[in-house]
This record gives sequence, C-alpha cells and structure tokens, in this order.
Amino acid sequence: MKLRTTSSQRTRKLKTTGRAISARPVVSSLRTEQPNPSSAEIDALDTLGILTTIQKQDATVPAAVALALPEIARAVETVVRAIRRGGRLIYVGAGTSGRIAVMDAAECPPTFGVTPNTVQAVIAGGRTALTEATERTEDDEQQARHDLASRKVGTHDVVIGLAASGRTPYTIAALQFARSRRAVTVAITSNPGSPITRAARISIVVNTGPEVVAGSTRMKAALAQKMVLHMISTASMIRLGHVYRNYMVGVRPTNQKLIARASTIIQSVSGIDETAAEKALQRAGRNVKLAILMLQTGLNRIAAQKLLNRYHGNLRAIP
Repeated sequence: MKLRTTSSQRTRKLKTTGRAISARPVVSSLRTEQPNPSSAEIDALDTLGILTTIQKQDATVPAAVALALPEIARAVETVVRAIRRGGRLIYVGAGTSGRIAVMDAAECPPTFGVTPNTVQAVIAGGRTALTEATERTEDDEQQARHDLASRKVGTHDVVIGLAASGRTPYTIAALQFARSRRAVTVAITSNPGSPITRAARISIVVNTGPEVVAGSTRMKAALAQKMVLHMISTASMIRLGHVYRNYMVGVRPTNQKLIARASTIIQSVSGIDETAAEKALQRAGRNVKLAILMLQTGLNRIAAQKLLNRYHGNLRAIP
C-alpha cells in the first residue's frame, strides 16, 4: 500500500511559545524510517544470522547514548532542582515510548523510597495502552492537554516527552502545554531536528539510525530510551540522597526478597552480621537509612529521624 503525504500534512503547524512546529514531516525523511543496509537481506538468513544482525545493531546504541550525555546531565540537574523544591518528574509518551516511561516511573518508589507522586508517567490511551496497541490515541492532541491539565502541571515540575520519531502529536502537544504552564520540558528522540526537539527546552537526541526492521522503533530507539530514562531517574535519585555509596538505601522492604536485600545492605554498610542487621531494621521501622544512621551514631529512632530530616534524607551529607 502506498503511503500518501498531502501538502496539508506537510505544512500542518502546532503552536508553541512564539514558534510554529510542523507536526508531521514526511515520514520517509526520518532517520528511523530509512532502510538499514546491514539488514537488507535479513529475511534470507537463518535464525542465528538474524539474531547476530540484531545484536550487532543493538551494540551501537550505547555509543549513541554516550554522545548525548551532556544533554542528559542537563536534564538530571533540572529534575534534582525540581524535586528538591517539591516538584515532580512526569514522563509523557505514546505506544512503546509510553510503556517504557510507565515502567521506569513505576520502579522508582520501591527502588528509591520516593512517593508515586514524585515520578509519574502519562501514556496516550491510558491504562489500556499498557497491554494493547492504541495507535489512534497518538494523534489526540486535545487529550494530551487534558491529561497534563488533570495533573496540574506547573512551574515546579519537569515534563519529559519521549517520541522516537520526534513527531508524535500527543507527546508534542503535551510538551507545549507543559511549557505554557512554565514547567521545564525535555524531549527524548532518535531523529535529529524533528519537531519535538523544538517543543522542549532541553533536547536529548540519541541518533540510533535506521532500524533492523525499517521503522520498527521498538528496537534500537526504544533501547536508547530505556537507557536514557534509567540514567535520568537513577542519577537524579543518587543526587537526592536515595543511594548511599552504591546501595539502594531508599528501598522499601515490602516482601521477603526486599527484606533480605535491606538486611544485606545494612550488613554491608555497617559491618554487622545478619541477625544484628535484621534487628536494626525492625527497630528502625524497616527504614534502611534510619537503621544505618542509628547504628553509626547510637541515636534512638526519634533522634536519628530528626537528624536525617535535617539533611533531607541524605546520609552522605551528615558529618
């Protein structure tokens, strides 16, 4: 079937702060839509040959991410400032991008001990889109504005929009709305110069190039997005004191595996045996940071909590 791109589609504009952004550039011009010479005969290969081709292409992604580290660092700094002043990190995406965003946001509370409100994700199509394809919702700009408005996005927040193609109307509209509410906006894409890069204050472009299967951005582009989001959330939480040395001291021990992990962390940091660590964890109300501080200072739970609060929960900052 031949894809038609009308002149009205090429010239359609979305308004942003004083500028017009083309919502739908010609698809064939996007790097992620180009055929990849390395996989031109992939359908003629045996299974091992197919897997080898995919793996070789995936192996190029870390280098592409490395080139974007300065912009990723800028994003982290904005997130740290936002959360310190009571703001939130809000991811926005559609399709694969949205699912990656939801996964990263969902993992922050149990890993770092932050509230679900601190790191959130908005996906086009809502909960249904987590398990089913809802492609039409990617074009719904009005719903994007409604979804952001319902979360009362404002000046203290950072909104990160993910779109491998860089042209998803839902995500671009969400970023534009966030900017109109004076939130800091960040774009993550794999297409240099795409519309989303002009809709955000900070643009993280990971140029992963053509996919093994042309246009299938659930492959390299998605891998890059996953890496970048893990970098942003993890680095931000480290800066905010939710990691001590390289231990996840903000972990919430809500099941047997996590209770054992919390005990192991206390043992490793404090140099005590398993029995003593389990007792310390119980005395601290299953708060790993508090247990470590109580062991290091000899303070009771109330006094240790006051000291921890004084240093905003950052063990490293306590003299």
